[in-house]
Amino acid sequence: MLSTEVSPAPPSVSESAESFPEQPQDHLDQPTARVVELYEGDAKTTLAILEDNFVDCVVTSPPYYGQRDYGEEGQIGLEEKPSEYITRLVGVFDEVKRVLKPGGSLWVNIGDTYWSGKGQARQIDEKRGFSRFLRPQDKKGKDSWCVPKQLLLLPHRFAIAMQENGWIVRGDNVWRKQAPFPDPARDRCAIVHEYIFHFVLMRRYYFNMQAVAVPSHGKRSTKPPASVWDVTTASTKKNHTAVFPRELVRLPILATCPKDGVLLDPFCGSATALSVALNENNARKAIGIDISPASIAEAHELLSSLPNTTINYTKSGSSKKLS
Repeated sequence: MLSTEVSPAPPSVSESAESFPEQPQDHLDQPTARVVELYEGDAKTTLAILEDNFVDCVVTSPPYYGQRDYGEEGQIGLEEKPSEYITRLVGVFDEVKRVLKPGGSLWVNIGDTYWSGKGQARQIDEKRGFSRFLRPQDKKGKDSWCVPKQLLLLPHRFAIAMQENGWIVRGDNVWRKQAPFPDPARDRCAIVHEYIFHFVLMRRYYFNMQAVAVPSHGKRSTKPPASVWDVTTASTKKNHTAVFPRELVRLPILATCPKDGVLLDPFCGSATALSVALNENNARKAIGIDISPASIAEAHELLSSLPNTTINYTKSGSSKKLS
């Protein structure tokens, strides 16, 4: 039987071009009570203990394939085959589908990578400034599309797999990075974008267009935001190096998480999405899950500064149900 540990806090640690519109000032009225549920553990296992159909909005960025080793057993992103990575992600979002309200939205930021097949790199990784670990894509490929120098097209393979599993793809929005990491390639264009997919479960769903509308010079005074978002990459000194820029998650949250709603991030990292939902959109509850104890500790540190907020922390393996 899995053990359970519930405590007030995890161990502490020492945290553009087209801009999205500012939220009206009335959003600063704080609710009487807000709740954060932080879970340290595997995303799929933890999601299985949550109730059905109670989450309004999910905003997340799962670990990218072969980009980082978080040193946690069972972590996603180090699968031998990239097809196995896609399968595991779809399995996690099967559980998300169950907890999401029928009219809710799921937003997933996911990056791509190239297959190398050259073995472990001995030089310093120019993007990150340290020696690179032996990634899955450095080995000999076992999928038919694992050919040296091949762009794996993982974001769209993931989106197609989600379609085949019952999700509706409403958009493949492009995050065009401002001030991105330098790309060391010399025989192709530099990669300066990632994708943010918007998934729903039914034809009609909650979407507050006015909260994210931009000025229009046509017959109407406003229009929906464009599908290309110019957002500067986040600079951080946190242990969790793959940090969401706050501006990147504002549009999904303002558009699809109603005030007094419930937001979930099953790969919450240091809790940027949870913080934006609670602080800028008056969400009633925010739920974050991460397999990394260090990330959960940083999440707690960030969220503990929010007023009128109760934070509950649960170690992996709880049988507790949330409502």
